[in-house]
Amino acid sequence: MFKFLSTLPIAVVFSYLCIAAYALEPCRIEIVDAENGWPVPLVELRTNHQVRLVSDNAGVIACDLPELMGVETWFTVEGHGYGVPADGFGLQGVRLVPEVGKRLTVKVTRQLPAKRIGRLTGAGLFAESQKMGEQQDWPETGVLGCDSVQIAEHRGRLFWAWGDTTMPNYPLGLFHMSSATTVLKPLTSFEPPLELRFKYFTNDAGRPRNVAEFQGEGPTWLSGYVSLPDRDGGQRLVAHYVKIKGYLTAYESGLCVWNDEAEKFVPLKKLWTKTDGDSEQPLAPEGHPVFWTDDGGTEWVLFGDPFPRLKCPATFEAWQDPKTWQAMKSQESVPTIDGEEKITPHRGSVARNEFRKRWVAVFTQLEGESSRFGEIWYAEASQPTGPWENGVKVVTHNNQTFYNPRLHPELTPADSPVLLFEGTYTHTFADHAVPTPRYDYNQILYRLDLNDPALIPTTGR
Repeated sequence: MFKFLSTLPIAVVFSYLCIAAYALEPCRIEIVDAENGWPVPLVELRTNHQVRLVSDNAGVIACDLPELMGVETWFTVEGHGYGVPADGFGLQGVRLVPEVGKRLTVKVTRQLPAKRIGRLTGAGLFAESQKMGEQQDWPETGVLGCDSVQIAEHRGRLFWAWGDTTMPNYPLGLFHMSSATTVLKPLTSFEPPLELRFKYFTNDAGRPRNVAEFQGEGPTWLSGYVSLPDRDGGQRLVAHYVKIKGYLTAYESGLCVWNDEAEKFVPLKKLWTKTDGDSEQPLAPEGHPVFWTDDGGTEWVLFGDPFPRLKCPATFEAWQDPKTWQAMKSQESVPTIDGEEKITPHRGSVARNEFRKRWVAVFTQLEGESSRFGEIWYAEASQPTGPWENGVKVVTHNNQTFYNPRLHPELTPADSPVLLFEGTYTHTFADHAVPTPRYDYNQILYRLDLNDPALIPTTGR
């Protein structure tokens, strides 16, 4: 190589060396929260010629654009709840001079209470850091993207499941629920960078596989994921299923049970089949379940999305018997903490929180301001039945969707002020939105600190 270079003009040699330098060491750009110095994932820097650079779970961007090395460059900043001050023309961005091997920092200001911890699913969680020679031992799962989480504690582990799942080998991936397990407390820290490792259920080739492939046309979607005691003293992992065809059209629903030996769900009971005379699904144990003991000491499992719509005694036998199911009236809107507006929920979940000694909820706003389904609200109630009040907007996604948010009280200590929740981030259902590389159609984890004054009403409850 050196003999070859010695025969070339100096200018050509310099060009070769510069190209090699670009290939070996990009400019490292770190995106950090100005308040606490935490790395911020999912912050996009966009150049004036529309190159998009997005921070990974460590808040890192590896800038390797040869045409901009050594050039003062304007980067528009899009942070989905994190940002920088606008200039005199209303433009929000920063000027940087990228250089080979240089380390630059962009401080962004969080605009709403929730802190973005990182992406839970998909490929390249630390792709930018890996370009810098870091996180080389981070394992890839073989999953590129997945939709809407379900989670339940079952037999000493957390069981996770997701809807339609994107794989690398073909545009059509898994459409009958992918699934994985973790230990009961898989996170040792609630600060970024997020590193949560899933153990997927795989096929003979070692690739993630379907766990709910039932007969019938179209995808299988599960919800109401919960582990319940049976009369023999065992635990049964159960779920409600729907079969889908066309564009989001359900034509069959029923109940299914996890087979621990086969490591898959099997149908238990069909509840409904769509016909001309019966086109609406009946009330069923779907959505996100939560356990509740009433004043009389009876333990129930409540099913809702976000607020409870059905309850049944918290046993396997009662869950499968529609005669034990009781309908609940679900609150249609939530007043904001300042009392000036009522928010219409779309999807979400509720949980009891011991730190606040209240029931808490997160939900997507229907027809939000920045996105039709991209703004997340927090609310509280003294009981899971409501009334839900003191709504606070905690997350926003500029012209992107963030749907089916799920609280994760099982991931934190019972008396912790930290409340975690995740949801599905995607360009789908937004207004001509451009998909965000790697992040699109994946699960993102957020953190709320329940001692934040923004979440506490100034007047008495």
